[in-house]
Amino acid sequence: MSIRTRRAHRHASTHAVGFGIAGFFGFVALLTLALFASLGTVVSNWLKDLPDYTSADAYLVAEPTTVYASDGTTIAEYYLQNRRSVKNSQISDYALKAIVDTEDVRFYQHHGVDPQGILRAIAVQLGGGSEGASTITQQLVRNTVLSKEQFDMTIKRKVREAYIAIQMEKMYTKKQILNMYLNTIYFGHSAYGIEAASITYFNKHAKDLTLAEAATICGLPQSPSVYDPIKNPTAAKKRRNIVLDRMYAAGDITKKQCEAAKKEELVTNPGTLSDNTGKYPYFTDYVKTLLEKDFDSDTILQGGLKVYTTIDPSVQAAAEDSVKKNLDSFNNDKLQAALVAIDPSTGYIKAMVGGRDYNTNKFNLATQAERQPGSSFKTYTLCTALNEGMNPQIYINCNSPLQASPTWSVSNFGHTDYGTITLAKAFAVSSNTGFVQVIQAVGASKVAAMAKSMGVDVDIPAYDSITLGTVGIPVIQMAEGYSTVASGGKHRDSVAITKIEDRNGNVVYKHKDSAKQVFSTAVADAAIDVMKGVVSTGGTASVVSSTLKVDQPVAGKTGTTEDARDLWFCGITPQLSVAVWCGYTEESTVYVNGATAHPATTSVPIFVDFINSALAGQARKEFPTSNETVTYKSNSSWKFKATASYSNRSYTSYKNTGTSSNGYTNTTTTTTTTNSTNNYSGTGDTTTETGTGTTTTGGTGGTGGTGGTGTGTETTTDTTGTGE
Repeated sequence: MSIRTRRAHRHASTHAVGFGIAGFFGFVALLTLALFASLGTVVSNWLKDLPDYTSADAYLVAEPTTVYASDGTTIAEYYLQNRRSVKNSQISDYALKAIVDTEDVRFYQHHGVDPQGILRAIAVQLGGGSEGASTITQQLVRNTVLSKEQFDMTIKRKVREAYIAIQMEKMYTKKQILNMYLNTIYFGHSAYGIEAASITYFNKHAKDLTLAEAATICGLPQSPSVYDPIKNPTAAKKRRNIVLDRMYAAGDITKKQCEAAKKEELVTNPGTLSDNTGKYPYFTDYVKTLLEKDFDSDTILQGGLKVYTTIDPSVQAAAEDSVKKNLDSFNNDKLQAALVAIDPSTGYIKAMVGGRDYNTNKFNLATQAERQPGSSFKTYTLCTALNEGMNPQIYINCNSPLQASPTWSVSNFGHTDYGTITLAKAFAVSSNTGFVQVIQAVGASKVAAMAKSMGVDVDIPAYDSITLGTVGIPVIQMAEGYSTVASGGKHRDSVAITKIEDRNGNVVYKHKDSAKQVFSTAVADAAIDVMKGVVSTGGTASVVSSTLKVDQPVAGKTGTTEDARDLWFCGITPQLSVAVWCGYTEESTVYVNGATAHPATTSVPIFVDFINSALAGQARKEFPTSNETVTYKSNSSWKFKATASYSNRSYTSYKNTGTSSNGYTNTTTTTTTTNSTNNYSGTGDTTTETGTGTTTTGGTGGTGGTGGTGTGTETTTDTTGTGE
């Protein structure tokens, strides 16, 4: 072989090897490219259906709806997750550093995903340890944008999470991401976010956490149940010390601080967070039902609404104390009570008690129960009569019984014969026979319409019997109806919520006053004058005049249903319209201290105690007045079934002048009166009625009438069912 031949052979051999190696690596390169291309296609498909991560709303977490009293104090929160979001400035600097040093020490260096962290986690896990590879940003994405996938342990979810984390770091600063994270993560014991955790474990705000406390809380996210400082203090302390070591290693605390914090005993001080019932559970439950009319449950329980209400803590306390004090004194554990107090000038609900004990009976007797109001409904008949032009001094035969219709006989309580007395007196003594004649004279349909206009929002049939309170009405509606009288004839819907803000502070609802004049102030003034007779000597609630301690004008009406099943008192002052109900949930005769109960022994004392406390120290205020006068129709234009032959012509005054606490003395002076059936005749007749009877002395040329009885009590018996 020649030299040239050998050289050519060597050249061919060398290039053959070179071409073989190049072919192999070329094949690997092509395979790698194909693999990456294929993987790229897979990843691209994984990223096609990502949730919208560009919107700020995508990173919102469940926030409770907070309910505030009129003084700004928090009274309840509605939530699925117990969370309190705070700003970084409201978080202890120790906590801000501890969470980073523990969960993501390179948080301020990486861009959403930390390759070094991944390698470190692999090394630790290969050595038998435990180390998470997810950054704070990735954890935040997992708990917000990808919350529905957070338990999906697949490469696909990890890729999606990493991609969004990288994008998120382009949209938000590190401080913003850290703040969202601290308000999102779960710390155990139903506490979401560091503020809720701080209150839960140490009963303090996040900004007040000490170094040791911050380290304890920031060690929880890895395993909240294992490191629970309340249930597992030993494990929690060990975890706390690990966090402290990491803070020292990161240079965020000195060795001295680290060692001092380690020596501290782990002492928790569990705090109480408001829950779904809140401080005033009956009221806050009612507020929630109102919210449900305009917001879905997700918004209410997770939307972070701020709800500002009308409830006045001092007035509410007076209501709760009055109900409890009196119920306890009745020696009847089954007896329930409900109370609603409304400011007539605004319609604002100032107090609400829905029952004896929310923990044993969550049914709100103030708003959900429809109980017959008995004679307290007569106020609507009275207002209708006055508005139609019936003079409160018109005379009506109020003897008992009254054959109101061929099939309906009505009786007064105890079958008392009150004789022929004025409309005002019939109201004060709560004569059933008198007020059935009144509703027949003015028309049941007008009374039903009046009650509706004043605030009673239940179906009221146009039957004469409604004047006796035969239709069930919630306590809150009775308070609203009486509020119309106290406000000078202006009706306002009862108001529980004044304003609602969304989680960003935008006002989404604000109450606007929309009062409607139902009847004139003059009519309201006349009605109040008549209603004052109830709480004065001789009225069915005369005890009010002797036990009221505040210097305020007061008026009202008692109500009792058949067999004393429902016991009412609806009373008004210029500041408050109050409805009080007492009874059993199963609707049976009420007994107090062994005797059949009466409003004067149940609901009236609750009202008096409440007013004495709620209005204590307030300057006297008067009901609205007007320069207008009521134009009354001729008395002869009114026809009463039992008073057909009695002619009312004119009179000058009617006033309560009684001094006896258990009777009444009323003086009525007329100028010209003729009544052939009751032996009244002549001019200037003077009728004096006392608590034990009625004696009529004729004036000039007059003849005395038959005496009646008036015991000052108010419950009635109606032969057809409900009575008072």
